[in-house]
Amino acid sequence: MPTPDQTAAPGTPPVRVVVIEDEPTITRAIADRLTAEGWEVSTALDGPSGVRMVSEVRPDVVVLDVMLPGFDGLEVCRRIQADEPVPVLMLTARDDETDMLVGLGVGADDYMTKPFSMRELVARLKALLRRVRRTGPAAPTEAEKQEALQFGDLLIDRAGRRVMRAGVPAHLTPTEFDLLLCLAGAPGTVLTREQLLADVWDWVDATGTRTVDSHVKALRRKLGADLVRTVHGVGYALEIPEEPEEGEASPRSAPSDISSMPTPNLPTQDS
Repeated sequence: MPTPDQTAAPGTPPVRVVVIEDEPTITRAIADRLTAEGWEVSTALDGPSGVRMVSEVRPDVVVLDVMLPGFDGLEVCRRIQADEPVPVLMLTARDDETDMLVGLGVGADDYMTKPFSMRELVARLKALLRRVRRTGPAAPTEAEKQEALQFGDLLIDRAGRRVMRAGVPAHLTPTEFDLLLCLAGAPGTVLTREQLLADVWDWVDATGTRTVDSHVKALRRKLGADLVRTVHGVGYALEIPEEPEEGEASPRSAPSDISSMPTPNLPTQDS
């Protein structure tokens, strides 16, 4: 038997979730399971109505199918993230890495491939909500405002959640930033997928998920293929970038005053 949601503090309103899925049987099964958790569930069966539903409900999280009538889930994700960023877990019938990378690029946080267990869906959604609440807006201290991590030509502004590589801003999603920060906490050390899932996603019982792999590939696309090293069968490690050769732009010329770094168009929530 499902237990009531434990992700929210006592006395807080129930979690609002919008499920956008065109297969009525799956929609009903998800809605019934999440309702049993004590969540408020709204559903939509196509892309246009899904966008309208999200606009009306202002949910805490969205479960979004990739293949939808009207327009697909990727377009839905683009539109709802442009309106007001919201955490999104996408569903796909294909175990297609291209779909995953495109979905992550338009603001999705995670992917699940059909068929999936309702237990894992609920656990992944709860983990996503915990992470959003844990990384919610908080006023940084003066020390944090001046504190940044620098590895070669890679500069990570922890307080401002901004990243530069060789002086060029990188526009990371909040999940990508959290993953990079986790790897940067132990540069050169191999972290297993299970460690990364636990530390970044708060999800400690996921085996076989390709979520970490897809986010690492997205990081490499944005920051360079040399930044994250794969240790096959184990996990990933942050490779410290080399300093530029003499005559090239020095990474130390990157702004020491972090407030002068360009601010990428990042959502305020974890999207």
